[in-house]
Amino acid sequence: MASWNSLGLEITYEAFGWIAFFSWSFSFYPQVILNYKRKSVVGLNFDFLVLNMTKHSSYLVYNAAMFFSPVIRRQYHEKYGFGEMIPVAANDVAFSVHAVALTALTLFQVLIYERGSQKVSKTCIGITVIVLLYAVVCVFLAWPNHSWLWLISVFNTIQVIMTAIKYIPQAFMNFQRKSTVGWSIGNILLDLLGGVLNFGQMGVQSIDQETLINFYGNFGKTLLSLEVVLFDIVFIFQHYVLYPVKNEVNPTIMEENITPLINSEEKPQLANV
Repeated sequence: MASWNSLGLEITYEAFGWIAFFSWSFSFYPQVILNYKRKSVVGLNFDFLVLNMTKHSSYLVYNAAMFFSPVIRRQYHEKYGFGEMIPVAANDVAFSVHAVALTALTLFQVLIYERGSQKVSKTCIGITVIVLLYAVVCVFLAWPNHSWLWLISVFNTIQVIMTAIKYIPQAFMNFQRKSTVGWSIGNILLDLLGGVLNFGQMGVQSIDQETLINFYGNFGKTLLSLEVVLFDIVFIFQHYVLYPVKNEVNPTIMEENITPLINSEEKPQLANV
């Protein structure tokens, strides 16, 4: 099995990974706290939350299976070489567990706080059902030949696709409302830091091992980092340039008409704060 060639790079790798973990983990709290203070989830896109739960659940399956299963680790080494390091770190597993828990908490807030007329769109429900059915089919396909590495790669692919899809409803909703009020920019700033460090962690491993295998051996982590950085830049541009908040003192709720979240037939009334 591969080992680190440089103690300094190993320490840097661990530091980047755990800073990314705390950054990505803390990124969930500004929205949770904002919802709690407002006792409202108006302005937070429900499609984003549902897609986010699907994404993080898939990523948890991949990370936990790769990190803990000896069988899957052996299949990985058989494919990429026994001299290669496993591309999943402890911080990846810890983040996935935390992400699923905090997303579930935010979904619970949707149930108990003011949400106006906002709903999960039919398109979002359809996407989620298709993804779940696809995952079930892949489990049955992998079972006879014990193709577990292929199976968790499917879940890794799902999380990459869902990462790209999940940001679109919120970005589109901000565009339609011409506002980011009710949605926390704090989680995006922390999310961006986590994405940069996550990619940096993989870079450090590549420098030490003098190979790029970890980038495509765990293509999901690579694409995840790139997607996060790209979309976070879009959100930051929306918040600070396109729709800057001029006054958040003593906010009041105003109703406004917007178009459906993702081609939904409903036309919900959203509240500006």
